[in-house]
Amino acid sequence: MRTYELRAYTLSSREAFDSYRTVHYPRHPTGFAHHGVGLHGLWTAQDGSLVLYALVSYAEGEDPEKVAERFMRSAEFQADMAGFDPSTIADVTTTRFKPSAGSPLL
Repeated sequence: MRTYELRAYTLSSREAFDSYRTVHYPRHPTGFAHHGVGLHGLWTAQDGSLVLYALVSYAEGEDPEKVAERFMRSAEFQADMAGFDPSTIADVTTTRFKPSAGSPLL
């Protein structure tokens, strides 16, 4: 069974948020595929906060932290983030999930 993780990226400005949400993060799925990461959705809060939520998954038996580190060192990630100032990501939080019985993500 895959490991699921909700990642919340808090950006420091509206400009950085819009760029990350519409340009840079949407580039990740191609690189994710090379690293065994699945992207299941991107969300923003209805209150307009500067937080981008991503539901991702990792292959069974993989350590999500190690996979993320490998991905962030990859040429794909560097290309995805070209032109983006990473210091505008003020915070990243992660919550790991396991699907409950009846979940369509099993």
